[in-house]
Amino acid sequence: MTFFTIVLRSLTRRPVRTCLTLVGISIGIAAVVTLVGLASGYEKGIGKQLDAVGIDVVVSNMSGGLMPKSFNESLEQKVAALPRVAETTSVLMRMMSVEEAPIMMISGREWGGFAWSGMKILNGRMPKDGSEKAVVLGTLAAEALKKKVGDTVQIEVEELTVVGIADGRSMVENGTIFLSLGVMQEVTGDIGKINFVDIRVPPNTSKEEIDLLCRDIKGIFPEGRAMVASEVVGSSQGFRVVRAMSWSTSLLAIIVGVLGVMNTMLMTVFERTHEIGILLALGWRRRRIVSMVLCESALLGMLGGLVGVGLGVLGLISLGSSPGIRGFIEPDLNPRLLLISIAIAVVVGVISGLYPAWRSSRLTPSLALQS
Repeated sequence: MTFFTIVLRSLTRRPVRTCLTLVGISIGIAAVVTLVGLASGYEKGIGKQLDAVGIDVVVSNMSGGLMPKSFNESLEQKVAALPRVAETTSVLMRMMSVEEAPIMMISGREWGGFAWSGMKILNGRMPKDGSEKAVVLGTLAAEALKKKVGDTVQIEVEELTVVGIADGRSMVENGTIFLSLGVMQEVTGDIGKINFVDIRVPPNTSKEEIDLLCRDIKGIFPEGRAMVASEVVGSSQGFRVVRAMSWSTSLLAIIVGVLGVMNTMLMTVFERTHEIGILLALGWRRRRIVSMVLCESALLGMLGGLVGVGLGVLGLISLGSSPGIRGFIEPDLNPRLLLISIAIAVVVGVISGLYPAWRSSRLTPSLALQS
């Protein structure tokens, strides 16, 4: 009988207990994959949205959370007058429930600004002007709201006509409701307010020049900040809180898995006291006994990790297609996250097996054989 045969036989000796332990580990790992995948997907989705619109620098006051605090729209004129600025546009963006959809992204964009130019109208048309009380729906938003051109959408207390369905070239854009900034301000009651100034810089502008531009903007808008578009979401306080909560919740589930594996391995050691005594009497060194127990717990962790990753992937796919999330968050099935999750499960298994392995190494052959 080989070393690995003994390890495998130990796990199959009590199949029900082993399966229940695997469930405990897999739930923790599934939580890691699902929660962290959603948080990472949100970050990447916003990044793709900014790329699709063609934004180089974003000015906002991100201290408020996932959506920044609003400020006076006159800031755009001051920013536009700075050197190294090619184009600017003002945006007022909100997340709110719309009719049957629990949460939707609504983007009020300055009429005539470059933020409108990236959309491709698939059906219908753009609003006639900045005062028309009309909306354009991204493809996913239209699907979620079950709307077509000519229907109306209720935002707050206003009924707005759907005049177009557009492809925004990113999942977040396709899950968004678009309307002119003036109409958005009127509907939400934020007259004269915006929460983003989007900037395009001239082609071939260096990173150093963009950094100088951000410092210049900080000088005229001390309470806010200007950031390169790719860094906006990661630096958001609200997003950092979401990411921390995702890992914290996952950690609690993993701790439950650790206790489950430790209990299983302790029971295994107690049940195999006689067997361990025989192995010691046959000449097995104590470190080999420790290695055997640790291999069993590591294998248990790896199997739980594989099952957990599978459950997490299914959870991400299911959540990504649910009405409340589709078009708002693009789940991130990153292979790196999946590998990290399996590695966490193996480490959990090893850590859980340390105390049982130590207990097994303290047995003396004579006492073990008498048990």
